[in-house]
Amino acid sequence: MSTKEVDEQMFNVQNKNSSYFVEWIPNNVNSTVCDIPPTDLKMASTFIGNSTFIQEMFRHVGEQFTGMFRRKAFLHWYIGESMDEMKFTEAESNINDLVSEY
Repeated sequence: MSTKEVDEQMFNVQNKNSSYFVEWIPNNVNSTVCDIPPTDLKMASTFIGNSTFIQEMFRHVGEQFTGMFRRKAFLHWYIGESMDEMKFTEAESNINDLVSEY
């Protein structure tokens, strides 16, 4: 597969899913072609993406964390290992800050 074909396909993906890409990062899609495939395969590919969707994942994890922390689920295990409950409050605050800043 040529570099031109890869770039065209990535351009199509970016245009099709433009709402998931931020405008303030120019050239936010890069591609590289390696001509040597893994053993026993004709070709392989890897896609690594960074989008604002990660905010939804952090929000989901934060909601799960908050729910468990309010019920004090598993908290006794951590307190038994000398961990302060205040660390969990800080962690919850850090997750909420991360979501709001992303």
